[in-house]
Amino acid sequence: MTTILLHGIGGPSWDGMIPGAIDWPMPGFCGTAPLPEMTFPALADSLRDALDARGLDRVTLVGHSMGGMLAQEFVARCPERVAKLVLYGTTPAFGGRDPSFAEQFLAARLGPLEGRSMQDAAPDLMAGMLADSAPPDALPRALAAMRAIPEEVYRATLRCLTTFDRRADMARIAVPTLLIAGERDQAAPLKTMQRMAEAIPGARIVVVPGAGHLIHLEAPEPFRAALLPFLKA
Repeated sequence: MTTILLHGIGGPSWDGMIPGAIDWPMPGFCGTAPLPEMTFPALADSLRDALDARGLDRVTLVGHSMGGMLAQEFVARCPERVAKLVLYGTTPAFGGRDPSFAEQFLAARLGPLEGRSMQDAAPDLMAGMLADSAPPDALPRALAAMRAIPEEVYRATLRCLTTFDRRADMARIAVPTLLIAGERDQAAPLKTMQRMAEAIPGARIVVVPGAGHLIHLEAPEPFRAALLPFLKA
């Protein structure tokens, strides 16, 4: 079964760590053409088209952060195309229901770009994403991925993120599902992921102690130990 890796808003940073998996960049990332309008339905359609182009009928999706949201969108829209699901460092919806929350989020995340390039703003955009215990190479790899994102794509991706809500669909997920959570993840809090696991029939959750939002960079061996047996089963 082919595994498709869906990256977060900070861009692809898997670097071949999952043998045989396809690292699919969202439109606008890694030099690909951006969507006319970035929405979750449009992203799901682009993923479906990419699978069709490769002749892939059913796949395992591994979605990190916003990629985990896309995985939820895809399994809700195309359940027959998903064999297994891995939701990693993600949530079933964006923030609170109050529109002011989204406005505050966008202001905070876009603030570092005022008068600065992605190259210069990347350290501030990555603030709080990694735990203090992350290995020395984790931050440079995360920064390199962030700096490679065109600013207009980053802005559009953030706006898209604030529209997500698939909470009502958790109970309808009918494929084997693994959740991977960082104990100290500030972007996808552990309590949120635990509630998410409880809402998905038969889902299992693995918590990586001391890890933040980028477990595959912070704790690659525990991450692989959680993920690979599920992929091989």
